[in-house]
Formats: sequence, C-alpha cells, structure tokens
Amino acid sequence: MNTQILDEITKIDYRQVQEKIGAFLLKETEERKAHGVVFGLSGGIDSAVTAMLCAKYVKEKSLALIMPDSKITPESDTNDAIKIVDGSHIEYKLVDIGFIHKEYSKYIEPNPLAFGNLGARIRSSMLYYYANARNYLVLGSSDKSEFLIGYFTKYGDGAADILPIASLYKTQIRELARYLGIPSEIISKPSGPRLWEGHTAEGEIGMTYDEIDSILYCMFEKNLSVEATAKLTEIPISNVDKIYQMHKRSEHKRITPKICVL
Repeated sequence: MNTQILDEITKIDYRQVQEKIGAFLLKETEERKAHGVVFGLSGGIDSAVTAMLCAKYVKEKSLALIMPDSKITPESDTNDAIKIVDGSHIEYKLVDIGFIHKEYSKYIEPNPLAFGNLGARIRSSMLYYYANARNYLVLGSSDKSEFLIGYFTKYGDGAADILPIASLYKTQIRELARYLGIPSEIISKPSGPRLWEGHTAEGEIGMTYDEIDSILYCMFEKNLSVEATAKLTEIPISNVDKIYQMHKRSEHKRITPKICVL
C-alpha cells in the first residue's frame, strides 16, 4: 500500500479543526435555539472525540448517554466511556439497553442482522427522548469514512440533527484524538458498532481503515476512478471496487426520503 496517501490525509492543522468544530457547535445550538446537545458515548474513538469537543465548547449544555447492551458490549467499553465523562465532567446517564432489546425479542421474528440493528435504533430513540425532553440537538458521531460507505444503521446511529466530525476520515480522527489527549487505549481500540458479540468494523469490512481511507480519499478528494485509485494506492482493485460499491449501495442512507411528486 502507498503510505504517502496516508501522509496526505493526516497532515492537517488539528488545532484549526478543533476550533472550527467548536464554532460549529456553538453556532448550531444558537441558531436552532437549542438548550444544549446530547450524544451517545460508546467508549470508542469517534464518540470520545465528540465528548472532548463538547467538553471544551458546550460543556454546561452537554449530555452523554452511555448505552451498553450488557450481553454484547465489552465491559472495557463502558469503563472507558465513564472515564471520559468523569475526566471531562460532562453530565451523563448510564442506561443498559440489554433489557429493552431482550423485551423486543419476545414479539418479533428472529433475524440476527435486523436484531443487531435494532439495538442501534433503541439507542437512537433514547437520544431523541432526551433531545425532545430538554430541547437538545442530537449529535451524530459518524466520521467521514463511515458516512461515505454507509457503515451505520439507518435511523440508528445514523440518526442525528448535526454531524460535527463527519468531515474527518477515521485516520484523521485518530490524530485529532491524540491532539485532544484521549488515552492511547481508546485510540488503538478496534472500531466497531458492537451490534453483536465481537463485532468490529475492520473485521466485517475485511480491510483496515488505512486502506479504506486511502481509497475514499483518492476517489472523493482526487476524483479518481476505481482503476486509477487501485494503481495509486497499490491496493487490489477488488478491494477498491468493494468500497466503491458500498458507497453506491448506501446512497439511500445519506439522503432524505423520496417524495412522490403529484
């Protein structure tokens, strides 16, 4: 793989990035007349970065919801999430959604994939409950890598009022996390939505984020074809095409529902 592409991606001004996101959070809450923001905190890198940015710019108006499913979520994730809110002094609530998730199983036909995505939608409903109750905005924690390939649950972790970090690739998020002082064990932790036991993003996709980001960067920032991207990144064309197809198939996740025009 051509590592020079990764250097291009990650060599940006993270101080400026932080300030722009902070200004964005302040502007959106003020213009929408919201009283604050609420977000899910999983203990993973994306939500940890979101939490740290909220702590810096909208600390007194932030609520973090830590929502493990105790039968699926590693205990270390929940512990990491609690460490983040304790260290940043953000208000939080801990809700084990496992009991809610299990209750659903009594009334629906079994399907492992759909049931996993249901967990993400339960979390979304909790976020919007508090957003509704407090007049808060829901912050999504999807990064650009996940957003472009549709690696999120529609109306689950993809449901949000604003997306503060969706202009940053996962590899850039890692560097921003280092800049923000997030513990190395969170930065190096395998990313994943934890929809089932042992669920990781790179494991499911079959590629590292270094590869995924290099492909996406060449296709969307350099406007290269699949063939040209494969040649420049030195990544097999089958993998490049896989990422391209994931982007195309997930288009419905990035747009509002289509209206029948009469």
